[in-house]
Amino acid sequence: MNKILFGTAILASFGLLACSSSEAETVKESPSSGATVVSEVTKIEGSIEIDGSSTVYPVTEAVAEEFGKLYKDVTVTVGFSGTGGGFKRFAKGETSISDASRPIKDEEIEAAAEAGTEWIELAVGQDGLSVMVSPKNTFIECLTVEQLKNLWKPDSTIMTWKDIDASWPDKRINLYGPGTDSGTFDFFTEEIVGEVQSSRSDYSMSEDDNSLVKGINTDPNALGYFGYAYYDANPDKLKLVAIDDGNGCVEPSAETIKSGEYTPLARPLFIYVNSDHLKNRPAVEAFVKYFLTSGPELVAEVGYVKESNEVYTQGLSLVEATLLK
Repeated sequence: MNKILFGTAILASFGLLACSSSEAETVKESPSSGATVVSEVTKIEGSIEIDGSSTVYPVTEAVAEEFGKLYKDVTVTVGFSGTGGGFKRFAKGETSISDASRPIKDEEIEAAAEAGTEWIELAVGQDGLSVMVSPKNTFIECLTVEQLKNLWKPDSTIMTWKDIDASWPDKRINLYGPGTDSGTFDFFTEEIVGEVQSSRSDYSMSEDDNSLVKGINTDPNALGYFGYAYYDANPDKLKLVAIDDGNGCVEPSAETIKSGEYTPLARPLFIYVNSDHLKNRPAVEAFVKYFLTSGPELVAEVGYVKESNEVYTQGLSLVEATLLK
C-alpha cells in the first residue's frame, strides 16, 4: 500500500519543486509564503479528470479554477460521485486524481492493483463533519454521540424529536445524509454508529451536498450531516448542532477542528494521484504541484482547515520521488 512519504529530504525551496521542463508556467510559492511568481517556460495542453468526494470537491474545484487562470490550455473536470464511486473509476485508470474524505480501503487497493493502477496518497486538509438542522429549529443546540447513534443506527426506533428528548416536540424528524458511496457516510457510521456502512436507510440521501443544504434549509424538522465547508458557505441557511462526546458540547470550527476539541467527527481529507499519469502527463504534474503549493490557502478559504506546512512539504517530496521512479 502506498502511503504518504515521511522522508528525511528537506526541500531547498518550493520553487525548485515547481520547476519542470514539462511545465508551461512555473509556480514559485510555498504554503506559507502567499506570494506567487509565474514564469513562462513551455506550453502545456491537455485535460485532467478528477472525481470522488463531495466533501473535498469545493477545495479541488477552487484549485482547478485558480489553476485554469495560469494554464489556459488545460481543461480540468471535477466531479463528485462520492469517495467510493471515485475510487471505482480511479482503480480502472479512468481518472487522474481521486478526491477522498477517508483513506482508501483494502478492497479498493486490491482493485487498483488488479488493474495495474499505481498511486500515491496526499493529505490536503482537515474537516469537521457537521450535524445540521434548519435555522427554524429553535430547541436543539447539542446532541451527544449516544443520541446520534440511537438516531442513525439500523434498528433505530426514533421517529420524532420527542423520542430523543421528552421536552422536544412530538414531530417526525426528517433525516438527510450522503449516499452509501460517500466517504462521509463511511466515516460517520464508523465513528458514530460503530460500524462502517451501518445505518438506517429511511432518509433522504444525495451525493450532492448542495441538495442536502437546500433540503435542510426548507424543512424545520430536518436533521442531516456533511462537511463543514457547506455550512461555512451557507451559515444563514443552516444551524450547527454541537456534539458532546462526554467532554461537553463542542461546535465544529477551524479552531476546534485544528485543536482536536471537536471529536469524534474531525477527519483528514486526501487526494489520490495516479502515478503513471503524474509521470507521463505534464498537466497532471503541474496541477498536483499547484495543489500542494497554492491549495493550502484555498483549503482555508472554502471552510476547511489546512494541514501544517510540513505535511505539504512531505507531499511534494513524495511527488518528486514518484517522478524519479
